[in-house]
Amino acid sequence: MREDSILDRLAALGVDTVATLPCDRTQDLCALIPERFRAVNLTREEDGVGISAGLAMAGGRPVLHMQSSGLGNSLNAIMSLTVTFGLPLPVLASWRGVYREAIPAQVPFNRAVPEVLAALNIPYTVIRGPEDEALIDTVVRDAYASMRPHVGLILPSFWEGAEEACPTELLFPARARESAVEYRRIFRDPTMTRNDAIRVIAAALDNEAVVANIGVPSKELYAANDRDLNLYMLGSYTQATPIGLGLSLATDRDVVVLDGDGSLLGTAVLPVVAAEAPENLTIVCLDNGAFGSTGNQLTNAYGQVDMELLARAAGIRRTCKVQDERELRKAWENRGRGPTFIHVVLKPGNAPVPNIPLSPGEIRKRFVRAIRGDL
Repeated sequence: MREDSILDRLAALGVDTVATLPCDRTQDLCALIPERFRAVNLTREEDGVGISAGLAMAGGRPVLHMQSSGLGNSLNAIMSLTVTFGLPLPVLASWRGVYREAIPAQVPFNRAVPEVLAALNIPYTVIRGPEDEALIDTVVRDAYASMRPHVGLILPSFWEGAEEACPTELLFPARARESAVEYRRIFRDPTMTRNDAIRVIAAALDNEAVVANIGVPSKELYAANDRDLNLYMLGSYTQATPIGLGLSLATDRDVVVLDGDGSLLGTAVLPVVAAEAPENLTIVCLDNGAFGSTGNQLTNAYGQVDMELLARAAGIRRTCKVQDERELRKAWENRGRGPTFIHVVLKPGNAPVPNIPLSPGEIRKRFVRAIRGDL
């Protein structure tokens, strides 16, 4: 089978993880991936960019597989995270909309994909037929050798004439289960700011790797306790927890994400965290009910969404809510094995902290050295 041949190639290239959101043109490939690699099943394509970034920084060798329409959802993450920090990202994309396409909605974006990628200076390789299979090696090798994204656009014609797999009945696990939540929380008027909470956590850090959310949270962590094991994000809205998840899957070190309510409301990664269930991951949701870095505009978490309950609904079982410094210290000390979700209720506001005087390359290099123990 052509699918087996592709997976053989990926294995020979040292790939250990495939983050994937399926396409019906590659359904047979998707079915085989979990038999050969760690498969991280996505619910949103750009989360795969962050997960792949975390995996790569911790020494993993991921590949991201998606439908080409998902590139439209992922471009900002690719440019502001992968390109900005100089990270490898091989993408195998099922290229829709240009070859015998029966779905009109697939055409407008996908037919322009090469021009879009070229405009952003993202390398791409078109894989048209079986004779081009070796180009998959080119995509993966170049991404890792050049520390950049490289997209393989695989046309549906690639699969034509391939040996058909013997039809097999899909076997699904039993779905019967009980879903019961007994949950009651009281929100008090908050007394802490985000900076107060970050300082509590920063003072308690030991050997944990920390991913700090974009904007002011990263600057507040830098001011409180700069360390090589801190990854300061400079862009990539919603990608803090995906990066942390990727790190936690590729290292035994404890990983902590300092994320925000706005960022977590904008991502679909919490169910993926619950499904992967890394015991070494703690997500600290710094919920000030506002987009702090853009002027403190209120989010839906301010008076509506309970972020702890959202995490529970996604399947994360170790959760708690804290609303003052004493409760936060206690939750930190008792967080145990995860994944753990600590919901910190805060008042809006930013500390007057300076910008971080480090380039993206400097942040990445020292973080990678530290997390891999190469100091």
